[in-house]
Amino acid sequence: MPPPLRDIVDPTRPSAAEEARTIAAATNAGTLASLTATGDPWASFVTYGLLESGPDAGAPVLCVSHLAEHGRNLAADPRASLAVVAPGGGSDPLASPRITLAGVVRQPAGDELAAARDAHLAAVEAAKFYIDYSDFSLWVLRVQRVRWVGGYGRMDSAGAADYTAAVPDPVAPLAAGAIAHLNADHAGGLAEMARALGGFPDTESAVCTGIDRYGLDLLVSTPRGAAYTRVGFGARLDSADELRSATAGLVNRARAAGTPPGRP
Repeated sequence: MPPPLRDIVDPTRPSAAEEARTIAAATNAGTLASLTATGDPWASFVTYGLLESGPDAGAPVLCVSHLAEHGRNLAADPRASLAVVAPGGGSDPLASPRITLAGVVRQPAGDELAAARDAHLAAVEAAKFYIDYSDFSLWVLRVQRVRWVGGYGRMDSAGAADYTAAVPDPVAPLAAGAIAHLNADHAGGLAEMARALGGFPDTESAVCTGIDRYGLDLLVSTPRGAAYTRVGFGARLDSADELRSATAGLVNRARAAGTPPGRP
């Protein structure tokens, strides 16, 4: 890919911990890895909710039957991990963002038990039919290590403290619609952003490929070839309601910079 010809004005991206919290909050199902009595890895499809607050904010809450093999595994050995793939992936599964949350499980008690129960039911409505059965138990996965993969060539790790402190991106639920709108109705503005703010003053056209609370990912076409760049908002968005004004602000900033189309 051709390199940028100028510095990217604001390349800020979400941290690995923020990416992980956003993916974890975007769905309610994943693959649990537990250990059998002989130490073999055992993969099971499970549903989960997330604790919203407290020292284990973002921790997955599982509701597991004692009769299930993974239920017996967790009771015997608390070490476990949960792999989660972001919903809405394209034709290439390996290009989909995904995370692995690794740690140890424990059965909640007292106030945490009530919070865990509420968290699981909020995410998995069907659990109301079995969550109180005597052969089911709630388990909280206390996250100790996080691995985030954003697709080909994008990956990072995070620790427990950063994961717990992070919050899901409020822009994420609207991202697909916003991307479609920008590409359909504001292609010229995206190209202006890439020229003036994204480091590619020779941009001929640009397509938005991603949106988060910090900015836009763009795929730009130039006479030198295609490349990816980043156009940051300049400040973190704390609400999805800010997205429209933030993207309009990027167009205004690009036009104020006055970079002639197609000229370095």
